[in-house]
Amino acid sequence: MANGFGGGTIHYPTNAGGCGLLGGIAVIPGYVSHESSIKWWGPRLASWGFVVITIDTNSIYDDLDSRTTQLSAALDYILNDNTVGAQIDSTRLGAIGWSMGGGGALQLATKRKTVRAIIPQTPYHDKDYGEMDTPALFITCQNDRIASNKKYSSPFYDKATGAKMKIEIKNGSHFCPSYRFNEILLSKPGIAWMHRYINGDTRFDQFLCSNDNYGNNPRISAYDYKNCS
Repeated sequence: MANGFGGGTIHYPTNAGGCGLLGGIAVIPGYVSHESSIKWWGPRLASWGFVVITIDTNSIYDDLDSRTTQLSAALDYILNDNTVGAQIDSTRLGAIGWSMGGGGALQLATKRKTVRAIIPQTPYHDKDYGEMDTPALFITCQNDRIASNKKYSSPFYDKATGAKMKIEIKNGSHFCPSYRFNEILLSKPGIAWMHRYINGDTRFDQFLCSNDNYGNNPRISAYDYKNCS
């Protein structure tokens, strides 16, 4: 257990000395799940210039409020870490969560305004987390029987008032974001989203707005992005 969460792994680029300060991202698993289910995001994002911490929760049974608090604690941890803290811009942060962790990311975005972008994956949240205007990439799964799109991710997406994008994995179960089979498919828009909205880098718009890559991809059953010009 480490400073408010259940421990984790810090991933960071080792050759970014001339790149200035970097964005920092925390990634949290879902209910009764472990770091291993979301750890793949760490090296993917770090290889593109982010400092990332993938974490375990204090207990696999922790609730939404606890997961929100632990996401925030993980961001504080990397900001104060002796190795990577000095490399991170404290105003350019992000959060990724799966299932109840995705609900935690949604909730954190309403509470911590230095969080500039989030990726809620098959998000679950059973309370009113308020208005959420932080840029959000929703990753959903077509055949989710645990946190159904109709009850959870679709209303969350409709309610979001900031930049937002949705990708739904065809025939995917609730666990589709954690499958290594989908890692490459999801990392492209995920990396682009974080660069576009954490770093404000508009060059990455081209990797978010291409219907050829998403809307027409046979592995994607639904795609939407409200901010393509």
